[in-house]
Formats: sequence, structure tokens, C-alpha cells
Amino acid sequence: MKEQFLVSKFQDKKAETIAKANEIIESYQAQGYRLTLRQLYYQFVSRDLIPNTERSYKNLGNAISDGRLAGLIDWDAIEDRVRVPRVCSQWDNVEALVQSALYAYRLPRWHNQENYVELWVEKDALAGVLQPIASEYHVTLMVNRGYSSQSAMYEAARRFMENGDGKSCHLIYLGDHDPSGEDMVRDVRDRLKMFGAEVTVEKLALTMAQVQEHNPPPNPAKMTDSRATAYVERHGSSSWEVDALPPDVLADLIRRAIIALVDLDLMDEIKAQENKDKAALTKAAKKIVKE
Repeated sequence: MKEQFLVSKFQDKKAETIAKANEIIESYQAQGYRLTLRQLYYQFVSRDLIPNTERSYKNLGNAISDGRLAGLIDWDAIEDRVRVPRVCSQWDNVEALVQSALYAYRLPRWHNQENYVELWVEKDALAGVLQPIASEYHVTLMVNRGYSSQSAMYEAARRFMENGDGKSCHLIYLGDHDPSGEDMVRDVRDRLKMFGAEVTVEKLALTMAQVQEHNPPPNPAKMTDSRATAYVERHGSSSWEVDALPPDVLADLIRRAIIALVDLDLMDEIKAQENKDKAALTKAAKKIVKE
């Protein structure tokens, strides 16, 4: 929704930026995606509309902010994945509660599968792209925000052991291609093993092959990172951020990786049972509401 709060007259350069932003936003909205400012920025960079600099990022952020306040950019188009309010649950009546419960009702869909799968991502900014896919396949999504804490890793290991008992455990990981991003995969694998969980950890993105295929905008490798020397020797002095990949590309990569590890026929049987249970719950709920 576009809402105007300030009356503004923009110079040609900023007006062109706002117009181009709307073109990019609308193309992704048509695919069902909301962008973070960082993702929008990388779309500008990849189209050679602006240089890949901190100043360019700030200028774009200012243009988007001004455009939204002027009623030129949809307020729902850009999301902030970090500053999310924790709203208490509430319902207008019992019927609304029942409908919410029916919507949320699911059986353990991986119960009879040979594998147990989780999806982890280094950055919170990508959660909006990943959550719908994780929900679709009933996969646990974990946002690390860099190197994960010992508490989170210990709890993750317990989760893998409890849910993956007798199964092959797989962790699909997405992170930057930079000194720390490459090392985080090793760190996750080593600490899960230390805590007793046998997990196959696969870095699905960002890989050098994907960098060569999709040509995301590069950044200088952070030489202050203690892992930089080894990284530069192997990959050179450039690094790349995983959220520079278009959301549809990431979504396709993840969906194919999960499908390779799940028996969809078995999962469909679980979904069919869910529907039967929901029908029975709906019938019982109607009686409760009438009373």
C-alpha cells in the first residue's frame, strides 16, 4: 500500500532511482517476494545502476525512505527482518481461536522419512525468503546471525538427535562467500559433532560456482578477519554476500535440495491424515461454538 505522509519534489536523479526501485519491487512482488533494503541494493548493483559502495547503499536507503514517505513506494514492499515486534496472541472469540488452531494443526510430517532435514541461514535478512519454503516442507529454519552461540548449538544438537533418531540427519546451510562465511560451515559441523550429533552439513549457497554463474556484485574480503589470509590464497581478494542472489534463485536451490531428501508420497499421506483430523476438529468445534 502506498501512503503519503510528506509532500516532496525530487530532483531527476532521485526520481529515477525511485522509479527503478518500483520496477524491481514490482517484479519480485509478482513472484510473491518482499525485499529487504540490502537485497534491493544488490539488485541495483547487479544491474550496474549504482556502484557497490557504502555511500551508494546509504544513498539508496535515503531515496527509498523519501519515496515511501512521499507515497511513491509501497510500504509493504520493503521489510525489516531484525526489528520485529513480539505481539501477544489474542482472538476476538472462540470461533477465531478454533480457526487459528485448525490452520496451525500439523502432524510430524518427517515422522516416517529416512532423513531429517533442517535449513540454516547466516543472515536474518533472508528469513522472509526461506520461511515459506521451510513451512511448505515442514523444515526447521534457524537464523544464526554469524557464528552461533554455544547454547544454540547445544540445543540444535539435541534437536537433531531427538528428531533424527534412526535417520540420516542433514543440515542445508546458506551463508556468505567470505572468510568467516566459509569457516562457519566447518564450525557448525565440528560443534554439532562435539555435542554428539552426526549431521551432514552442506553449504548450499553461496558457492564459487554460483558466483561464476550469477555474477553477484563483489566486496573486498575483510583482511582484518583472522581467516582472511587462507581465504585469499584460495579464492582471491573478493568476497560475495549470499543475499546478493535473487530470491527466486535461492528459493529454487532450496526447494530442489529439500525435495532430494524427502519422500513426497509419504509426506502426502501425512497431509491427508491432517485433513481428516481437521475435518473432525471442525465438526467438534462447531458444536462447542454453538454451546
